[in-house]
Parts: sequence; structure tokens; C-alpha cells
Amino acid sequence: MASLWYCVAVLGLVARGSVNADMKLDCKGGFVTLVWTDGRSQMDTSLLRLGSCFPTSLTDREAVFTVDFNDCNFRRLVTGKRLIYANDLTYITPPNSVIPSYIDLIVCEFERPRDWYPLVYEPVFSTYGLEELVFHIGLMNANFSGPAESTRFPLGSIIAIMASVEQQTHQPLLLLIDECVAATTPELQPESSLYPLITKKGCLVDSKKSRSKFEPRQKTSEIRLSLQAFKFAVGGEVFIHCSLVAWDPNGLGNTKKACHYIKDYGWELLDDPSHSSLCDCCESSCKARKTRDLVTGKHGAVQNVVLGPLTITD
Repeated sequence: MASLWYCVAVLGLVARGSVNADMKLDCKGGFVTLVWTDGRSQMDTSLLRLGSCFPTSLTDREAVFTVDFNDCNFRRLVTGKRLIYANDLTYITPPNSVIPSYIDLIVCEFERPRDWYPLVYEPVFSTYGLEELVFHIGLMNANFSGPAESTRFPLGSIIAIMASVEQQTHQPLLLLIDECVAATTPELQPESSLYPLITKKGCLVDSKKSRSKFEPRQKTSEIRLSLQAFKFAVGGEVFIHCSLVAWDPNGLGNTKKACHYIKDYGWELLDDPSHSSLCDCCESSCKARKTRDLVTGKHGAVQNVVLGPLTITD
């Protein structure tokens, strides 16, 4: 697959000071080779690190790193047709050293083949089709710039979830999450143990007792959710069942909304805080509209999705 990728290697210098060294960077499809050559004999090449990795080979004047992009804590960013991997080459010196510590930014940029998708998506990313609409839901990294690198989350950490809908030839739509529960089974059953996350037609009830919240939208056709990892089913498999609603952007109301609770403020409407009164029913009940409007009526469509399995660790 490497032959399909066009590579650009960029070395950005940060706080480099007077360090005298040559660096050669060779980016391949799945790994990178970095050769660092010292111009001064007093440097200790064993103190160099590429992310979390030690050099793979050393001499007194040279350090070589040959590592996989899945190792060393590389940061991955997927943007349109580009795939970018970045990491920091650091030199941390002991106190009173005559040579200062410094950091080099190492970047490899590729042109992404159309049929390429991160393998990490496979156990956590799902696609659903409904008439002319295609829905997606997946686990993301902390800043929503790419897929999550793990499906294991320590208790209290943030689980980043992004859902989207491909509108194709359809009129512009607003994506909402109608209901969402965590369960211990991939299919909801009468005996399933459940933990409510979003109820009452878009109320993120978990936000009243945690740091969970909706994140600001980047586009109307997607919605981002940060969940604080909960105590429910710690150590076991957890599946998150949600009902996604693709809706008329001008049709917000008590039953079509995205609300989260902010401490010392109250309920806030994600898409227009000035109309947060639409969230008042989160403390009581939010009456549903007619069934024909909810399923395939002129206002939009509903799709049930499942995310998981994921594991919350103590």
C-alpha cells in the first residue's frame, strides 16, 4: 500500500537553540526512519527520544529510529485527502548541562488512497443506511481529529463519540441524538442491564452528575458527544445504543433538541443557548410528536445505532 502514498517529510524546529545536528527523515506507508547525526562530541545521543521510543540503534555521534506509526505515541490527523502523522523528537539534558534541552517536531504527510480507512475503526465504527441517508457513529480521540486508539477507557476519563449523516441529495439536515443508553449486550433485551445517557428526546441526563456534554458543532450533519466514563459495567463489555435523528434545521422544539446540563447555570440548548427554554422539559417530561413525523415524515428520519463493545476500567 505504501506505493500508493505520496510522502512529504517536514521537520519543524522548536526551542532548538544552538544545537548543531543533521537529521534525515524517510516516511514510508506504515513506518518512519529518522537518522539524527550530532555535530558536537559532547552530546549524549542516548538521551534522544522519538515520542515514547528510545533509539533503535546508537553510536557516539548518531541515533537512528526505525519505528511504526502505531508506536511511540504518534499523533494522527485525517483531513480530507491527507493523512498526517506527527511526533516530537526530544533531547532532555540533566541539570547544569552545557547543552540545553530541545524539541524537534517531526511530521510525515501522505496522500490518502480513496479506499483507505484506519483499521482502528473496525471494532468501533458503524455505518447504517436508511433510504437516501447514510448514518455513521464512532469513537474518536480526545480532540475529535481522528479515531480512538483504544476501546478501553479508565473510569472518569472522556469517551469521545461522533455521529454523522451523509445527506447526499437530501435537503440540509440537523443531526440529533434522540435517546441513548449503555447496556451490557449488543442487542437490547428485557433483561438487559441499562444505564441512561440521553433521554426525553435529547436531554443528556448524564451531564447532571458528570462532565459529560455535547461539543460545539462543526457542521449541522454531525454531532459530537463527550461522555465521562461511568461506573456502569466496569471491567465488562459495554455497548452504547442510540437513536439518531436527521431533522429539519428549522424544526427545533421540545422533542427535537440537544440539551446538556451546566453546573450553576442549568440546562443549555446546544444549537442556540438563547432558546434554552426548550430544555425545561428535561426536568419533567417531553411530549413526543406524531409517529409519522418521527419515522419517515417530511421533517426527517430516525436510525437506531449501536457503538461497541468498549470497556471501562477501574
